[in-house]
Amino acid sequence: MPNIPQRWGFPAGWCYRFGMTITVELPSDIATHENAGREALEALVIVGYKSEKLSHHEAARLLGMGRIEFEAFLKQRNVLDHAYGTDELVRDIETGNKLRASGQLPG
Repeated sequence: MPNIPQRWGFPAGWCYRFGMTITVELPSDIATHENAGREALEALVIVGYKSEKLSHHEAARLLGMGRIEFEAFLKQRNVLDHAYGTDELVRDIETGNKLRASGQLPG
């Protein structure tokens, strides 16, 4: 059984296991945009991704996209400062090597 942090006797995050609906009230001038809801969601995801509150995978899922499609989405919007780079690749390779050495990842 995983060690799940407890808060008030409930496992942390237990109430969000099944998803969550969030309602946002948009100002009338923005609400008249053709895809106002989608625009707001995309802006939220970009800010969350750039601030590292959302992982690449989480951000892509929120927009209903796969990894490659999300990369194209970011590029179209000039969100390049948080693109997957060489430093992250080196860290991922090192992590993979450690997991293989510990037997947690097949060799």
